[in-house]
Amino acid sequence: MRMDRRSFLAQSGAAAGCLGLSPLVARAELGAASLTTVSDGSLTLPGSFIFDPMPQDALQPILASYDLSSTQLTPECNLALYRDGERTVLFDVGSGPDFMPTAGSVVDGLNALGLAPEDITHVVFTHAHPDHIWGLLDDFDEPVFADATYIMGRAEWEYWWNPETVDTIGEARAAFAVGAKRRMEVIEDSVVLFDGGQEVLPGIAAVATHGHTPGHMSFEVRNGSDAALILGDAIGNHHVAFHKPEWISGSDQDGELAAKTRSMLFDRIVSEQMQVVGFHLPQGGMGRVDRTSEGYVFVPEGS
Repeated sequence: MRMDRRSFLAQSGAAAGCLGLSPLVARAELGAASLTTVSDGSLTLPGSFIFDPMPQDALQPILASYDLSSTQLTPECNLALYRDGERTVLFDVGSGPDFMPTAGSVVDGLNALGLAPEDITHVVFTHAHPDHIWGLLDDFDEPVFADATYIMGRAEWEYWWNPETVDTIGEARAAFAVGAKRRMEVIEDSVVLFDGGQEVLPGIAAVATHGHTPGHMSFEVRNGSDAALILGDAIGNHHVAFHKPEWISGSDQDGELAAKTRSMLFDRIVSEQMQVVGFHLPQGGMGRVDRTSEGYVFVPEGS
């Protein structure tokens, strides 16, 4: 797989530029197709959101080695964009205008690549957390990607569609359920549902990676002999998730299942030497995984 990476400031008054961000774009050539990351900005999260369930004494040296604070994190949001000459496929749609002021700039990210929302032929969802689905609607509650076909895993759809979810997900995430349902109602009549292991589009196969959410999906994108794995949030950061994949993270709805999923993914990625695209991984989110004596390490493309 031939890969190159470049960074640029979003142009034409892009929100990322207004926020003082310099979004990185990573690009991989997969045969005659291409895989690119599109910045949706970044999040600002309390460290406790991820770190609370972890052994604090063992956690601190890991954070220090990555020069990270235990109180606040600012992960990137990197959407994957696949183009094969016939289809232009966007994986997830970002945060939109209603989640965080530092995120929601996917339209500007597309503009910087010379694309408009109407150029997107398919939207494939990894899951329905706010930073992945709230960007479905604009400031006027109109669909941003009105011409696209929407594709979501059946288990994920049924979980967020269930009226009991808002009462069982926990108070801290109740707004997630309300926001997801409101956006899913807009695409109810046109969404295409699938199950793990299915080929959702030519060259794009679903990989069941449940745990972060009940129906979370990752995707193997393959063209000829070239392949990459779009992780979504199945491996949600470049630090503790890599160093201690077996640790339960507060960001996962089913922490034990998510930890088993991470271990499975790392085994597969390393054994098959697959390139990866992670929604919250740094420097554009695309790179490879190396095994170390103490776990794994993310190596961004170009490093």
